[in-house]
Amino acid sequence: MAKILIIDDSPADIRFMTQALKSSGHTVISLDDSTKAEKVVEAERPDLTLLDVVMPNRNGYETLRALKKLPGAAGMKVIFVSSKGSDTDIKWGLRQGAVDYLIKPYTPDQVNALITRHL
Repeated sequence: MAKILIIDDSPADIRFMTQALKSSGHTVISLDDSTKAEKVVEAERPDLTLLDVVMPNRNGYETLRALKKLPGAAGMKVIFVSSKGSDTDIKWGLRQGAVDYLIKPYTPDQVNALITRHL
């Protein structure tokens, strides 16, 4: 199974997503602070990252741009997760380099379907 990093400032969203992913046998690492993402990605080398867009300090777009510069992120796929779900938001997220975009609220089945599609 895959090693998946969740970056989200909401403890409730992290718990919900962690439960959905662990029930499918994935290894889950989580962060509630996007400014720590580079260090964790270099150390853990996740296969995929689920990245919230709206966060304090540094948003998901800025975080993804920083991660793309890391050797440890080579081959890592990123899926944006956000309550911002307009066509413009989705297109911008994909333009930043994400492989997909998950709109909140979501179900465990939607999370696992996306993971299966991209891994």
